[in-house]
Parts: sequence; C-alpha cells; structure tokens
Amino acid sequence: MAMPALDRSGTVTIGASVGAARLDSVDLVRGLVMVIMVLDHVRAYFTEVRFDPTDVTQTTLPLFLTRWVTHICAPTFIFLAGASAWIAGTRRTRGELARLLLSRGLWLLLLEFTVITFGWYFNLRMEYGLIAQVIWVIGASMIVLAGLIYLPRAAIAAIGLALVLGHNLFDAIAPERLGAWAPLWRMLHVPGPVEAAPVLLLYPLVPWVGVMALGYLMGPVVFSRMPGASRRLALLGVALIAAFVVLRALNGYGDPRPRIVDGEVLVLAMSFVNLTKYPPSLLFLLMTLGPALIALALAHRVRGPAARFLVVFGRVPFLFYVTHIYLVHALAVFAATRQGLPPTSMLIAPVRLPDGYGFGLPVIYLVWIGVVLLLYPLCARYARVKERSRTWWLSYL
Repeated sequence: MAMPALDRSGTVTIGASVGAARLDSVDLVRGLVMVIMVLDHVRAYFTEVRFDPTDVTQTTLPLFLTRWVTHICAPTFIFLAGASAWIAGTRRTRGELARLLLSRGLWLLLLEFTVITFGWYFNLRMEYGLIAQVIWVIGASMIVLAGLIYLPRAAIAAIGLALVLGHNLFDAIAPERLGAWAPLWRMLHVPGPVEAAPVLLLYPLVPWVGVMALGYLMGPVVFSRMPGASRRLALLGVALIAAFVVLRALNGYGDPRPRIVDGEVLVLAMSFVNLTKYPPSLLFLLMTLGPALIALALAHRVRGPAARFLVVFGRVPFLFYVTHIYLVHALAVFAATRQGLPPTSMLIAPVRLPDGYGFGLPVIYLVWIGVVLLLYPLCARYARVKERSRTWWLSYL
C-alpha cells in the first residue's frame, strides 16, 4: 500500500484511501473494548472477593477470566488514540496537528485529575491522592506525540519499538535508589504513590507512549480500505500472538513475573497468560495488541444490530468513559444500602471495599449489562449531535 504524501504545507493527503466503512470498523472495535472495560469497573465496585482476581493461588477460572479479558482494553485504547492522531493529521498541517495533540492532552490531564478522580471517590478527601489512570497516560502520551510527529517516521518507529521492546530491562530499578529523581522515575516506569505529589499513579508513561507512537505509524494501515490492509493487520496480529507464546514458553525476558512451571494444569494455564499490567510488560502488550489487530482486520466484515450498537459507543468514547464511572459508582452506593450499609461506606475509591459488602459474578454480569444498556440512549443521542455539528469544542468530549 502506498504511503500518504505530504504537500508543501505539511498537510497529509490520502485521497479516497479512507472510507466511512473503515471508520466504522475502528469505532466498532473501540466500542467493543469499552463495553468490556465496563465489566472490569463493575467488578471492582461490586465484587465480594478481597483478593486479586488474577492471583492464581486463590482465584477461580470464571473470576480470573472476568478480569483477564479486560486487559485488552487499555492497549487498544492507546494504540487507537495514536492511529486517530494520524487520521486527524490528514486534514491538518503538522503544526496544526501538534497544537491539537497538545491541547487535547492538557485537557485530558485536567479532567483526569478533577472530574474523573472525583467520580472514582465520590468524596473530596481523596485518601489515596489524585488517581492517574488511562486518561492521564493518553493525555501525557498525546503531549509527547505532539513533538514526535516532527521526526522522520523511522525515528518515531525506533523510539516506539525501543520503549515497548526494551523497557523491561529497567524493571529492577527501584525509585528509592534514585533519590531526588525518584518521582520522575515513578512517573516514567513504576506505579504507586508519587513521592513529591498527592498522586496515585497507576499508569506510568513508559511504555504507553511507545504504544501510541506505534499506533500513529500504523494509522495508514488501520484506516485504509485498500484490499491488503486487513490482511496486513491480521498477519501482524498473529505474529504478535506467536511471539508472546514463544517468549512466555521460554520464561525469560518480557515479564518480571515468571510463569509457574509445576502444579495443576489449570493453574499452569492461568499463570501462562497472567502478565504484568502496571506497567504493561512486553509480553502483556504482545498478548493484547495481537488480538486487537486481528479484531481491526475483521471488523469490516461484522454487520447487523450488534455492530451498530457498539459503533455508537466507539464514536463517543470520552463521554462513555466519564459517565460510566459515575453510573457504576452510584449503583454501588445504592447496592451498599440494600445490603444494610450506610451510603457513606461506598463514598470511596474501589481500592478497599467495606466488610460485609459485595456480590458474586452473576450479579456483576447483570449490573454490567444494565449499565451498558442505560448508557446507550445518551451516547446515541450525543453521537448524532457530533455527526451533525462541527462545533470545535465537541471534539474535546
């Protein structure tokens, strides 16, 4: 497939290589992973268990899979954010794209540390500090990408690949060893409370900024409607999954948590795919981005009501993200009162739930379905507004 050209103003020209059907395919995949994401957040607020659901020494297979399947969400969001930055650049000069990325990145940081953090807590004490999760890292990565787009494609590829492939070389470096540089290293690579600020950082910048950079480079393929584009995505997805299987079998580089090699078959199987998410290890990214690329390759073949349903969410991802947090948390407060607890018992982040509260997986799945259905009318209406209006501020929601 021919690469898009730059005219003298720095604007990318792509002709008719991107069609509405391809945009819908990307929105479908984005919508699918967002619906999956809701399952994880419902589980976090409604669960009756008080251990990590991926702890293979305590968990059950249904509980493990309920958490594990949601791992695909963040890598897909961030990869598609990079690809979407490329498509945004097809209508802008490079300078205009850089300003857009910078302004959107700063906007996302502002909302992450205000509206979204409050949604997780429902209180102003914020006992764990401001919570820096996926919206923070998307915003920060956009700010970095605003500078990277001025580099040659080969340089962007080298940086992106180095961050994704090589960051596990630095797993052994603890922030405590770095003195005054500890907060910076934590922001870059080590999750946890930030020493110099009231922030609980769950998504370090590395390697996520590399994922976004690679998504930006893959934009011409992701959004192409040329016959060979889907095949390339599928082959790359299969290659990533194969690389994951081989590296995990070798049990060496790629994840700081070695797999279990002796024990019951079920424990061995869960351990094989139980990888480090904070920050995402190389194997974690291979395991999740591989299926995401295959989904992107196949999405254009999916038709019908279910596809149209998911496309709606994919078109308004930020609105969906913010509103689902508030809705899930509000339902959890109500659920706590139904179990005889005061409403104030759930005015907390889902880090440590109160004793005597919680539900099993059947209730969690029912609440998940209910939340998605309740959000659909709002998202569908807003998607129609965005489609009809070109008001500048709508692009920030």
